[in-house]
This record gives sequence, structure tokens and C-alpha cells, in this order.
Amino acid sequence: MNDRNRERIIHWDDPQNSVRDANAVSGLDYLLSIKEGKTSPPPIAFLVGYKISKIEKGLAVYNFNPKEYHYNPAATVHGGIISTILDTAMTASIISALEKGVGCLTTEMKVNFIRPITADSGILSCEGRLVHFGKRLALAEGRLKDSKGSLYAIGIGSCIIFKTMHKENNENSTHKTRYHN
Repeated sequence: MNDRNRERIIHWDDPQNSVRDANAVSGLDYLLSIKEGKTSPPPIAFLVGYKISKIEKGLAVYNFNPKEYHYNPAATVHGGIISTILDTAMTASIISALEKGVGCLTTEMKVNFIRPITADSGILSCEGRLVHFGKRLALAEGRLKDSKGSLYAIGIGSCIIFKTMHKENNENSTHKTRYHN
């Protein structure tokens, strides 16, 4: 039963190369830069294997090709992977509406798994759509579908919205932006 002939090697860029400098770049411009290959995606995109396929203000669409290395013990894609993709698309729809000097972080999300996903499901599309954008909180919904429009999972998520401030003059700091509420 020792059939370990499968291997996956993942390469990614320095995570600091994908950090948004919120004081210099709007959320939409940042996401477009990733889509166009000018900015490296965050390492999680390489690990899970998703890519931006469409981005506009209030809308983010990611493609995901499920593989067996995403499987849980039931031989279906793990719910954490599905949740990660939904969180990514929903948060990106919110980021796309952020002006310079404003950031966001996920505060809560809920996911409903509708049908199992396997490697045979084909390329899936996860659409995140902005539902509400307030001064302190934004809400988005996400839908994970196949090419025929069959729904596999749906989610709703919220992000806290906050102003950013320039980093302090500290040579040891690797972060481009400090955040505060």
C-alpha cells in the first residue's frame, strides 16, 4: 500500500514582492498588476493553484483546476482549499474597491459546500462580488462554478476596512505599509 510515486514541486517568489503598498497603489491597480504579470501573486496562489482571470471594481474572478493533491480522506477537494479560493475571490472583490491609503482584512466568512469537487470536475471559476462597502466593513459573496454553470460552493465574507499609514523609517522593517484602525 506504499504507492508514493506522486510528487509536486512548488516555486514562488519572495512574499514581499507581492505585498500591496496601500499608500501608493489602489486595490484595483494592484490586482490588475498581478493579473498582467507585473506583480507576483502571493505564495498561496502557487500553493493552491489559482489565477486571476477577470478583475474590475467590485468583481474578482479566479480560475482553479482541482487536482488529487487537493484531496481530503474522502478523495474530494478539501473544504479548506475551497474556502481559501472563496476567501481569495471575495476579498479581492473588496480590495478592487479600495482607494490608495485604505486596506482590508478578512474578519469572517461562511461557506456552504453544495457538491463534491474532484480532479474530474474540470477547471472551476470562483466569482467574488462586492455586496456592501461601508466606512468600517465590507461584505462580498463568492460562487464556485464549473464551465456549465453548476454551483459547487457559495460563500459570504466580511472584511474590516481601515486607513493605512506610511511605514516608519526603520531599516529592519520588511513591511511596506503599517496598518492601524
